[in-house]
Amino acid sequence: MIQVGDQLPAATLMEFHETEGGGCSLGPNPVDVVAASAGKTIALFALPGAFTPTCSAKHVPGYIANCAALKAAGVDEIWCISVNDAFVMGAWARDQKSGDKVRMLADGDAVFTKATGLTLDLTGKGLGLRSNRYSMLVKNGKVVTLNVEGAGKFEVSDADTLLAQAKA
Repeated sequence: MIQVGDQLPAATLMEFHETEGGGCSLGPNPVDVVAASAGKTIALFALPGAFTPTCSAKHVPGYIANCAALKAAGVDEIWCISVNDAFVMGAWARDQKSGDKVRMLADGDAVFTKATGLTLDLTGKGLGLRSNRYSMLVKNGKVVTLNVEGAGKFEVSDADTLLAQAKA
């Protein structure tokens, strides 16, 4: 499992953009994790799935609400990663009104999730292999803090916890 002090794994995530502009085309666009995190402070959180109850009601809304505070604490970008396809993540971004506050990044093949060792096997529950719920503060591609939730919990990966860590 990825640890504090480790570099983020080399992987490509996908991001769906609603409108063309700023060098981004419509549709799924690749995001090279190493290149996209270079020289930046990232508040990264991952969760089991788009449109799922805790993820939609608590996890994403907390980061959207705390966006300005996180940026004031030195965070350049907020990333939400889930083992879903880019079209689902795009629809979820629209539903959550994440706009330019949270980048909704798809890990459709779970390449990033597997590389971090933070998988959650929900086979038998109709969800297959997913990401565990966690958050991390990343500086220049290196993990500075890591908050991994216990099974079925939502206690340490919330925006308030990561904000306190970013301020420290």
